Amino acid sequence: MNFCKYKEIIEEGDTVILYLGFNNMHAITVKKGETFQTRYGALRHSDLIGIKFGGKVQCPKGYLITLHPTPELWTVNLPHRTQILYTTDISLVTMQLELRPGSVVVESGTGSGSLSHAIIRSIMPVGHLYTFEFHPQRAALAEQEFQNHGISQYVTVAHRDVCSDGFGIENVADAVFLDLPCPWLALPSAKKALKQQGGRLCSFSPCIEQVQKTCEKLTELDFVELSTMECLVRNFDIRTISLPIADLGPHSGEAANNSSRQKAVLLDIGDADKTQNTSNDENQMKVNTRYHQDLIGQKNETSFCFKSGVPPTQMPGHTGFLTFATLYPQ
Repeated sequence: MNFCKYKEIIEEGDTVILYLGFNNMHAITVKKGETFQTRYGALRHSDLIGIKFGGKVQCPKGYLITLHPTPELWTVNLPHRTQILYTTDISLVTMQLELRPGSVVVESGTGSGSLSHAIIRSIMPVGHLYTFEFHPQRAALAEQEFQNHGISQYVTVAHRDVCSDGFGIENVADAVFLDLPCPWLALPSAKKALKQQGGRLCSFSPCIEQVQKTCEKLTELDFVELSTMECLVRNFDIRTISLPIADLGPHSGEAANNSSRQKAVLLDIGDADKTQNTSNDENQMKVNTRYHQDLIGQKNETSFCFKSGVPPTQMPGHTGFLTFATLYPQ
């Protein structure tokens, strides 16, 4: 299968996202004869083969939905080998690096491949990603994942310590992304990797001291337009609040206006009032009373409602600082 091209029918070997709830999703690779345990009971992989993505699958105690994998869904379901970048930071990176189909990107380090999948989706079908990982096992696992997800033709994975050995490529990249403990050590090689007509660079660092050293080195290497950003999500729970209306007496505010309107209507229908005053028929009086109230349009409202945004008591905070810079043509 291909993460970046949708298909309709689930086949053996496909990666499927099992949706049980907003905060309850699982990524599995479909294999005949295997079983996956969910909160709704056991799910046999063979039950998924041949059905459509987006369909419901019945389990013993409920149902789940099969979703086609995307870089965003993979980010929240991937096996963590390292700390990863999430969609909020990824969206800012892809925008600021000006990634588009045909772009060539250099990335270090690969980690769990969260950002790599998003970059590939942005630069395909004619772009390419060169990603470098210091840890040999993580590099091998990432390369295997890219093959399983059908996007290996868009990426080259290399096991390399770019801080000491450099990237080993020159004048090929439109953009460079660094997620390293000491990114300033890799900046000279990153500058060489960018095309002669220049390009964009991004460095992700969790600590402000790392940002300071990186910015000093970027300035020394003639990078310009330096900017450091932090992208945070602020969730709000939208609620309808109901409050009582204060009783300030019959001649205050809206009550006074309603009283004036009531008197005006009663004057206009004085003949009907005479009927109410002279008739001894209680039913007739009730009918006239309802008739008057309809004309006046009285509403016995004792409260008013409005919408309010309430932040949760706890929410995700700082993830890291994103430092962007531009290298002009040399």
